[in-house]
Amino acid sequence: MRAATVCAKLPGTVAEPILYADARQCLEDLALAPTDVLVLDMETIGGDDALSRFAVRCPSAVIIAVSAEGSMTRALNAMRAGAHDFLAKPYSLETLTHKVRTQLDMQRGRFQPTGQRRPSETGATIALETAQPVGRFSSQSQTMRQLYATIRRLAPSDAPVFITGEAGTGKTLCAEAIHGLSSRSDARLVSINCASLSADELEAELFGGLTGSRSGRSDLLSLCDGGTLHLDEICDMDPALQSRLLRVLQTGMVPSRTTGTDLEIDVRVICATSRDPLAEIAAGRLREDLYYRLHVLPVVVPPLRDRRDDILPLAQGFLTRFAAEESRSFRGFDADAEARLLSYGWPGNVRQLENTIRQIVIMNDAAAVAYDMLPLMIRDTFSRGRSPAEDPRDKRRPVRAGRPHSSIEPLWAQERRIIEDALDAFDGNIALAAAALEISPSTIYRKKQSWSERLQ
Repeated sequence: MRAATVCAKLPGTVAEPILYADARQCLEDLALAPTDVLVLDMETIGGDDALSRFAVRCPSAVIIAVSAEGSMTRALNAMRAGAHDFLAKPYSLETLTHKVRTQLDMQRGRFQPTGQRRPSETGATIALETAQPVGRFSSQSQTMRQLYATIRRLAPSDAPVFITGEAGTGKTLCAEAIHGLSSRSDARLVSINCASLSADELEAELFGGLTGSRSGRSDLLSLCDGGTLHLDEICDMDPALQSRLLRVLQTGMVPSRTTGTDLEIDVRVICATSRDPLAEIAAGRLREDLYYRLHVLPVVVPPLRDRRDDILPLAQGFLTRFAAEESRSFRGFDADAEARLLSYGWPGNVRQLENTIRQIVIMNDAAAVAYDMLPLMIRDTFSRGRSPAEDPRDKRRPVRAGRPHSSIEPLWAQERRIIEDALDAFDGNIALAAAALEISPSTIYRKKQSWSERLQ
């Protein structure tokens, strides 16, 4: 298949496949009419960067990447860029259909592993209705109610939990909720971010006995004896330290700092990562034996784009809180602002939404949040690929008078402001900011370098 992409729904549903030979034309059309399924030929569209642009344009679509290069590296790179699955050419239509159906079923919550019996629709509905929010979660969408039901089922166990989900989805809240509903809730929950410390610092925090511990306290494994240890971003732990942690999990013993003998500890481990653990194993950054020791009870926290029913309630909750904190008059959102919040892809998930609302409240004051108050990077992605005349919202908006010439910024200054706004929205994460702006991360690095040279 040499098409740039196939925008499709499966035969027998609403639409027949549409074949494109021009990737740019397909991207432009998707700005006006997104699709459910994208099949992307990697050689035709131009590689991983181009795939990322399709993923940003259609955040809720199932994306299948196909390539004449069938290596594991090619497949992993495509999936890091946004693909849900990968096919090496040549392939059969039956294989493609199976992969698409599987991904659609997983996206809609209908997928059941082989050998498992699906509960009756009535039973599933009752379970979802009784799955109320847990911990500091507040969302009420069906997707999140499924997550709450999962947390309640696994919380009483002492088995390790492995939480996966994109950055900003609420993995830490999930770990807190599991601990809070467990029999260990009266004991300590100790959390540590493996990405925030060097290998020596992390070893000192976990096992003690080394200089450089931040607080001079005993090792964290001993502190949470009888409780829960939450290891965030486990894939960032040094492989040598992973080996030492694996021995502790296998034996239930930790070296004593004072006697030099091993002491028995009782710790439940909840780990989390925003990366693909299987890809990290393939890259040699995560030990496979540690993964299978920890991956006993898996939990997947869904991205915000897959639970759009939560966007407006979450935004309203953030608006009410920040308006009170900043003494602002905001009570809600106008129709245009709500429409944009719902249609935006939110690659930074709930954290990005929270930061966006905080920025709006600090920089403005009114009874309602208007479309013009949204950050430029969020507003621009809506109109990209269409002219103002084609945007029905602009027909309702009064024409503004021209600004004084003195207020016009140089192009480089506008670029800098837009990129810095994006970096602020994603807490400095260049990869996420680049994805939201539909540019390469290397472009941001080059721009930052050029600004430094210009301002010297």
